[in-house]
Amino acid sequence: MARVELRQLRYFVAVAEELNFGRAAERLLIAGPSLSQQIKALERDLGVRLFDRDRRSVSLTPAGADLLPHTRALLERADDLKHRAGRLSGSQSVRLGYVNWLPPDLTSRTAAVARVHVDAWVAPSHTQAARVADGSLDLAVCWLRGEDLERLGLRARLIGADRLYAVAKGGDSHDVPDVAAQDTDVLIDDDITSWASWNVYAEELAQITGARVVRISDGAITGPAFFDHVRRCRRPVLNSPKGQTTALPPDLVRREVVAPKVYWTWSLVRREAEDRAGVLAAVDALCEGVGDLGIHARDAWLPTDDPHRLPADQL
Repeated sequence: MARVELRQLRYFVAVAEELNFGRAAERLLIAGPSLSQQIKALERDLGVRLFDRDRRSVSLTPAGADLLPHTRALLERADDLKHRAGRLSGSQSVRLGYVNWLPPDLTSRTAAVARVHVDAWVAPSHTQAARVADGSLDLAVCWLRGEDLERLGLRARLIGADRLYAVAKGGDSHDVPDVAAQDTDVLIDDDITSWASWNVYAEELAQITGARVVRISDGAITGPAFFDHVRRCRRPVLNSPKGQTTALPPDLVRREVVAPKVYWTWSLVRREAEDRAGVLAAVDALCEGVGDLGIHARDAWLPTDDPHRLPADQL
């Protein structure tokens, strides 16, 4: 038993599942004769025959069938040990991209599990997601729909959420009344390179809630130009996620949006096939304990294809 290797046990499981040495060898990316020799060596070291085989068929012996579930369990424990060791080492480098928001405690959360390098290129959500998909980044904090995740081969976990508010004219910030979503304006910019994700979100918000779309072409979704639009509009204007922390000029006020409360989610996305311990550990460290952040309340609104929206029967 001292000579038995985890590699040989993985070979045993592959052959047991395929019941064909040729297919198992292709799956394991090794030569057929080498696989046969390793199985024979494993049988010799264990002291039992695992397979009955002839030129036409392969089948598990009673001993092989009995050992198979125990072997699978042992391999699972070995994989878990490897992942835990990776999380403890904190030595793996992880490249993280973002749009404009990151958790304030990112460094303290991930210090023990990985060396997270925040990418200097701040880009729109669709750009950062594509960079994760092509391997330029390991992780990204961005907004995506379910169809985007499926198309790009990504997985998402909730890491943050912004409740969007409206900005309106008026210098007195005391006792400012709430505003219904249907009574707000939503800006949509012609520049789809920069504002593709926001435009998709805003179009659906207007369609579902009755908010009015105002089409612009000057990049004024955020920044000083946004405030100029607010001053020209007769209705409160929905603020984008990129403007959540921007101080308002003294002649403008914040108005909470209700009926429904409007939320924008931030996903931490990774590749679906990602198996590096440091990356997976960083995801767990950043998303553990996040909660639902209010997005599952009955009066909350998320786009239909938001990956964090509850199914209709649970709303």
